Amino acid sequence: MTQQTPTPPAGSHEPAAEHMTTNRSSSSTTVTESSGSTAGAVHGGSSPSWTHKVTDPSFWADWAALIGLVALCVVFQIGNTTFLSTNNIQAMLVAASILVVLSLGQTFVISTAGIDLSIASAMTLGAVSFGSAFGNGQPIWLCCVFAVLGSAAVGVVNGLLIGVAGITDFIVTLGTLSAAAGVALVVSDGQPTTIFDTFLLRLSTGGIGRIGWPVVVAAVLAVIAHVVMFHTRFGTHVLAAGGSKEAATATGISVGRIKVAVYSISGTMAGIGAILLVARIGASEPAANTQFLLNSVAAVVLGGVSLFGGRATIVGPVLGALLLTALANGLTLLGVSEFYQPVAVGGVVILAALITRFQK
Repeated sequence: MTQQTPTPPAGSHEPAAEHMTTNRSSSSTTVTESSGSTAGAVHGGSSPSWTHKVTDPSFWADWAALIGLVALCVVFQIGNTTFLSTNNIQAMLVAASILVVLSLGQTFVISTAGIDLSIASAMTLGAVSFGSAFGNGQPIWLCCVFAVLGSAAVGVVNGLLIGVAGITDFIVTLGTLSAAAGVALVVSDGQPTTIFDTFLLRLSTGGIGRIGWPVVVAAVLAVIAHVVMFHTRFGTHVLAAGGSKEAATATGISVGRIKVAVYSISGTMAGIGAILLVARIGASEPAANTQFLLNSVAAVVLGGVSLFGGRATIVGPVLGALLLTALANGLTLLGVSEFYQPVAVGGVVILAALITRFQK
């Protein structure tokens, strides 16, 4: 049987698709990502009319993040004309950078039909590791290393328990969610550490022109993630393992090693997110922010990554992260109480899960 993600037909104005194939005996698994989009169309034949496209539920499912983002921008701009101002756009991009980084890590995990519930706690542990090293007088570069190592350790543990020990990912990451949060409280004694450093100040407030450094970091990581996922053998193996574990194993792919790798990537992204978070708030907070967990999963699903694995995109989760950030920002500008914002995000998560039912 051949599994394939539809790609734009000849003559379409959509970008060309990138193909990667994993062969198994007399069958093959083809994984496709449309450059710069999450949409696709069937192979061969003439290009379907726009009337046919807009009446096809899969069209809206594939473009959910972009359509939702554009719709939010229109609505919020009508409600408050400062929404699309240069300063507000700049602020939203900086605010979205941490979520983008976390979503990239979550994308690799979900592409293998897994989920990382510990990503927010791993980021908290990384931030606390940063604060602990800073409090002991370590140089800032070493503090950053400790932050990444602290978070990556959670990912490695997740990968070993899931990929090697064979325990269900939901149970493992639920357990490490609590464990990492507990370790962070023990290490910090439940107290935040104020951190002031010129490097972190430049990281949080500086940038290239009007583009902040956190945005640059997130963009660079997104490009790297795209190259790794769609232009390397490792990326092909990740998608093959998510598409069919049995088929991947039959072709000689070590699914266990892939699991260890993707959860380690997720932990590493959490560590980088921890550095950006510490730079942004000027302190290492031991309290885990579970909103990052919910939003990272929502951004990935909204972006068109299948919860069942085997289907991925990098551009989609980035757009999903921007959408969720724009939603929170727009509600704030409209004077909506912050207590209602989680309700809105929760609704988006449910909607995203519903949308995946219509993806081809």
